[in-house]
Amino acid sequence: MISVENLSLYFGAQNVFTNISFMVNNRDKIGLVGKNGSGKSTLLKLLTNNLTPNEGSVSILKNVVIGYLEQDIDFKDEYTLIEEMNKVFGNIESYKSDLENLNKQIKERDDYNSPEYLELLNQLSTTEEKLRMEGGYDTGFHINKILKGLGFLESDFEKHTSEFSGGWRMRIELAKILLKKPDVLLLDEPTNHLDIVSIIWLEKWLQNYTGAVVLVSHDKRFLDSIINKTIEISFSKINYYKANYTKYLELRKDRQEKQIQAKKNQDRHIVQTKMLINKFRAKKNKAAFAQTLIKKLSKLEIIEVEQEDVTNLNFRFPPAPHSGKVTFRMKKISKSYGDLEVLKNINLEINRGEKIAFVGKNGEGKTTLAKIIVSEIDYNGTAHFGHNVQFGYYAQNQVDFLDPDKTVLQTIEDAMTSEVNLKVRDILGSFLFSNDDVDKKISVLSGGERARVSLCKLLLSPVNFLIMDEPTNHLDIISKDVLKKALIKYDGTLIIISHDRDFLQGLSNKIYEFKNQNIKESLGDVNTFLKEKALEDLEDLNKTSEKNKKSVIKKASQEKLSYHKRKELDRNIRITERKISKIEEEITKLEKKKKDLDIQLSDPIKYKEITKEKDFFKNYDSEAQKIIKMENDWEVLVSRLNALKNERNL
Repeated sequence: MISVENLSLYFGAQNVFTNISFMVNNRDKIGLVGKNGSGKSTLLKLLTNNLTPNEGSVSILKNVVIGYLEQDIDFKDEYTLIEEMNKVFGNIESYKSDLENLNKQIKERDDYNSPEYLELLNQLSTTEEKLRMEGGYDTGFHINKILKGLGFLESDFEKHTSEFSGGWRMRIELAKILLKKPDVLLLDEPTNHLDIVSIIWLEKWLQNYTGAVVLVSHDKRFLDSIINKTIEISFSKINYYKANYTKYLELRKDRQEKQIQAKKNQDRHIVQTKMLINKFRAKKNKAAFAQTLIKKLSKLEIIEVEQEDVTNLNFRFPPAPHSGKVTFRMKKISKSYGDLEVLKNINLEINRGEKIAFVGKNGEGKTTLAKIIVSEIDYNGTAHFGHNVQFGYYAQNQVDFLDPDKTVLQTIEDAMTSEVNLKVRDILGSFLFSNDDVDKKISVLSGGERARVSLCKLLLSPVNFLIMDEPTNHLDIISKDVLKKALIKYDGTLIIISHDRDFLQGLSNKIYEFKNQNIKESLGDVNTFLKEKALEDLEDLNKTSEKNKKSVIKKASQEKLSYHKRKELDRNIRITERKISKIEEEITKLEKKKKDLDIQLSDPIKYKEITKEKDFFKNYDSEAQKIIKMENDWEVLVSRLNALKNERNL
């Protein structure tokens, strides 16, 4: 659908892309990966023809519709949320308006046999058919499904878009793009403004999406669950892999090892050939042979080992100063913004060395509580730090506090105190700012570079209590991994607010979920929490089902089931039992097949043999998804069977 051929792009002396080519085909789900500043967002702009390359071309098939979510959007606030969504269906709204006018005209006439009246009926029928063909009667369902999936409440639908924050307006733009169901989705960091619940919903939506997706994300788990191809951007070149992100890392390593070995063999061959040339070129009877070797050597295609961009963040937090056992304590904390009550009667004690994650939907009070802890906002209740507690705070909008007119070097020098005995340039070097980079103004830096400057400032003073609100936004995957390792080694107390499941995994020993103006404690890391959450949601579902069952029972006791009704129930029970039995057999077969494959994959020799098959890993993932789907179907059928039996036994 989109073809990129021999594309080159440069700004002045800086090469962004050099002679790159690839295609985006139907159903492709491609992840663009690379360091901050490697050109991922730029490549998306090229794919939309919003940017013109210096050389080469981007060709888009006729009638292909592209949906593009960029990081920075100029919002226009003219409508309510629901009106903004309805605007997506331009033709449908036009058809609805036409139907209203036609019905009005028909109602006002009584010349039922006239040609004009019959023509109106014909127009009405045609318009209704057009509306039906374009799904006009289902738009409300789709709007409701996507808005709720992205975290909006029904009470938000009639709000004017100007009432929403920047993050929520990004969700509005994402919702509009998803509703259009374009042929190709270009998504630039779509999870930056989503909470964990909404990310999981979007993940499932994209998995079932039948069009093509080109995705830029620094969320490893999100990438792995969606993409089937990876394009790596490094040193203005691209490397193409038919694999998800985790598999791409393995394939890249294997590819580079083979290249290194092939290069060694070729270098050895070149040395030996040159020795033969030098040995025989002076001898008359061997001169022709020497010339033949020279020609062969000149035609030899030199193997180049792919360079890997190994530069990454290199830092660790200073040792935490000693403090008392209790780091922070709050009692009966409440906070409202006007009529909106965000937190109510919160009691919380944080002890030395604890590593805590705040999770929950956006707007539930995570950032608000962080600001209360650092006394950035007013509140009701009491709160105080423990003995000798020194805190460091990384705000969600930390990069906005940087002076755009200062250079990187000036920013760090101004933040340093006389107590810190460190070399400024050494510190900046560990954050990937070297040579002329330190003289760049903050205003010209990318989002990831500004985030690194803010993190660098945080390291200048030793603290024993770190509060970090979404520190991974704008950081690339490698930088996030380095930050995570530094936080794991950090020996102070930590509160981390993040929506990145991979980043949170293994980082915290306690989770606080924010919901309904309160917080709920859960021991363990994010994986433990999500498993518990899934069970909790299932229990809530069962409670709802039980409630529905009771209402059915009550109704049935009032109206005795007829003989035919019981017969119909018995028939449905038998059908459902057969379906359950069939699914159980299929699951057993698939699980056995997967187990056999896993055993083969663990054998290095068989691994190489079976992975040579075309689309092996794609098929392997597909089989795993089948098992998950069948297990879900099994649960639905079992629930239905129980409901049918309960109804029959009244």
